[in-house]
This record gives sequence, C-alpha cells and structure tokens, in this order.
Amino acid sequence: MVNHTISFQLYSARNFPPLETVLEGLATIGYDAVEPYYPLYGDDPAGYRAKVDAVGLKTPTFHAPLTGVTGETSRFIDIAGTIGAETIVVPYLVAEERPTTIDGWKELHARLATAAATAKAAGFGLAWHNHDFEYFKLVGGTRPIDYLLGGDVKAELDIGWVVRAGENPANEIDRLATQTIAYHIKDLAPAGTTVEDGWADVGHGIVDWKALKTHIDDAVDAKVLVAEHDNPADWKRFATRSFASIKSLLA
Repeated sequence: MVNHTISFQLYSARNFPPLETVLEGLATIGYDAVEPYYPLYGDDPAGYRAKVDAVGLKTPTFHAPLTGVTGETSRFIDIAGTIGAETIVVPYLVAEERPTTIDGWKELHARLATAAATAKAAGFGLAWHNHDFEYFKLVGGTRPIDYLLGGDVKAELDIGWVVRAGENPANEIDRLATQTIAYHIKDLAPAGTTVEDGWADVGHGIVDWKALKTHIDDAVDAKVLVAEHDNPADWKRFATRSFASIKSLLA
C-alpha cells in the first residue's frame, strides 16, 4: 500500500492572493503539501520556503519552465534544494514551441534526459506534466507522450487532461505505472459545461475515482496526489471539497 501525500497545486489559487492566506487555509483543511509553479517562488525560493514551513506544509514537487530546466539546470537544482523538493516538473509547452514531428519530440526528450541525468546526480528527479496535446496523434498514429518519457524522464500524470484528451485513464495509468512519480487529481464537469472552464472539484465531476484507485495504487513510486483545478471561482471551496474526496478515496 502506497502512503500518499495529499498536495495542492498553488496555480489553482493564483487569482486569490496573498499566498500566506492560502497556505494557512490549506494547512487548516489538512493538506500535507503544496506544489508551486514558476514564477511563484521566483527569485526568492528561501522566502517561499519560509512561508511553507511556517504552516507545516511540504513541497515535494514543483513546476519549472522548460527553458530553465534545460538551460539553467543547476539553478533549478539549487531551487529544489532550497524549497525542499524531491522532483522538478516541467508543466507545459506553449503551442508555438511544440514539435510537430516524431523526431522533434524525440529531440525534446533528449534535452529533458540530459537535464534529468544532471538532476539525478544531484539527488533530484525530473518529470513531465501532461495536458491533452501530448495525446494528439502524430503520423503513424503514435503520440508525443510516447516519445517524451523514458529513462530518467518520469511522468507527473494529470488524469483530468488524459480524460479530456479522450483517452482511457485506467489504461494510461497502467501503461505509465513504473514511470509515474505523482498524479494530478483533476476532475471534469459534464460535457458542455463552460463554467470554470469545464473543470470540477475532485469527486464532484465525471471521473470515476473509485474505479481508478487500484490502478493508482499500483504505481508504487507515485506517492504524491496533487489536487488541481485550472480556474475555480472559489479556491477554498475547491480545496476543501477536493481534500475530502481524496481523503475518502484513500481511506
């Protein structure tokens, strides 16, 4: 049985400053950890760490930009150490920077693998966080995700985006079980919903989390479950209801 850490992606509360109030609220709800995004910790990772420590939370994973991770690897390794993180996660690639060919995705993997090897030597992991575009079909029917991961480049699998991409989440969880270091626990509203960009509080959407639980448990290295909602109207409502759902699922 995996002893999961329940984390909260701070991007979900980006529209509701200040950070200190959010952190205090998350600690009160019962979260174990948070996952910050760049530039939240920016040029003051020690200051960020102090705020998290003050409320008794941890930062096992954090999101960092591709250009920084591959171009300033040592800097982001230093940040990881400062904020107490175990894994650096690349979260996104804007449309104009996405490769359009298999060779292009392979080249991107090679860049990530170089950074991952450097991070591993320093005692840290490196992972890729998916959206839906990694599942768009390439020539021959393969997908970018098939080339991005492997070796020291692990997965932070966003289950909500897997579902939104039209994939079977159980199959994808199983396929990547040995490569996944964390899951984004993200739920979807019913098809056609436009409120809050079509996302839902965890356990209040269409994803069958009970059916996925045993699959998630089989990924023994995926110890962090990160609650995320890309555009909640009320961060605390989302955080509270989602924590309750995740906690119930783990029980």
